Amino acid sequence: MTNCESYRFIETHRPFRDLTFKFYSNGSLTIIDNSEDTIISPRDLKGASYDFYVKRRLAFIKQNLTAKIQKYA
Repeated sequence: MTNCESYRFIETHRPFRDLTFKFYSNGSLTIIDNSEDTIISPRDLKGASYDFYVKRRLAFIKQNLTAKIQKYA
């Protein structure tokens, strides 16, 4: 079973996108532009949305590593 953590991010500067980030437990990621109802790539992110993505991705990786360490320790 694949779990998913969803986060919504609304940019306060241009291009003012409303984004939903979905981080799946298997390591995959989906970024949805809610205003256009399209899926975008991390390469399309800039500024605050890119910073948000990087911080959430690092937090997700740390959480995953901690869970594995506790499981196999």
